[in-house]
Amino acid sequence: MRLIYFFILEETVPQYSDEVFFEHFRVSRATAHYVGELYESSSYYHNQPGQYGNLPAFHQVLIYLWYLGHQYSSFRDVADCFKVTISSINRIITRVTTFLSNLCSEIVKWPNDSEKRLIEEHFRTNGFPNVIGVIDRTHIKIGKPVNDADSYINSKGFYSIQMQAVCDNRSKLLHVFIGYPGSVHHSQVFKNSTLKNTLQEKCGRYFILGDNSYPLTNNLLTPYKDRGNLTRKQQNFNVKLAKNRYATENCFNILRQKFRQLYHLKLRNIRLIVHVIRAACVLHNISLEDNFLINEEHEAQSNQEQHGFQSEDFEEDENEEARTMRDRIASTLPL
Repeated sequence: MRLIYFFILEETVPQYSDEVFFEHFRVSRATAHYVGELYESSSYYHNQPGQYGNLPAFHQVLIYLWYLGHQYSSFRDVADCFKVTISSINRIITRVTTFLSNLCSEIVKWPNDSEKRLIEEHFRTNGFPNVIGVIDRTHIKIGKPVNDADSYINSKGFYSIQMQAVCDNRSKLLHVFIGYPGSVHHSQVFKNSTLKNTLQEKCGRYFILGDNSYPLTNNLLTPYKDRGNLTRKQQNFNVKLAKNRYATENCFNILRQKFRQLYHLKLRNIRLIVHVIRAACVLHNISLEDNFLINEEHEAQSNQEQHGFQSEDFEEDENEEARTMRDRIASTLPL
């Protein structure tokens, strides 16, 4: 069996064209090698016991990428594909997941001052100055959890874990908050996220954009609530804000299409599920330069289930200072 495994990863995979490699492993060959080098230099790779404990780091990363990139693959499917025992696949996937998830603070991070200026330039060109990011959330479908299953049933009736994310104009993730059950209201997720109390410090004079399920604050701009009496400038503000919120939807689409396990994670361990989602976020940022093209037809089908949740308005009174600031911004936006 080990000879067969060796032949697949040492002889067959290197002969793949770049296109075939990308189709199987969902990232470029250069990205896969880079992740393999990071993994090989980490403590997660060294001192691994068992028959397959000394598999090359790059091979373990390839096995992991193949699993993450194939929507319907179980551990048994991966074991059969690479001719490795299921117990070894379990160890590899758990270990590489943990390694990547723990890179999150290094790879998914808030932009520095020079990066903020570059991001702001793009949003300014797109009609909305002083913006450095967009916030949104999505539901990751999961299997029925072992404990407290009902709390994971969302408004569409399937089990899910919520992911809140901020990304920039390139759909690069700047901040993620993952783990709340599907039934929890979006506003509650934001209230309890690490971002809420640090947003002013992170943004300074800049803003991020969100929909009406988020609170209007000094650094988070949300649309005017349309009760049929909006002024022309307020309508213009809402249109331009909506136009610039494309980045998060694009980001979530790329995440799912690249790492197809995120369409439906069938793992039962909630902690491991959260780590897998974070690992996918890390891989997303690392592989941004791979120029992944979204399959619009495929995504339109998945959007019917995993996107399009009813956006309920944030319940609390809006911040008066923030409301005045929004009015001032709306008055300066070109019609």
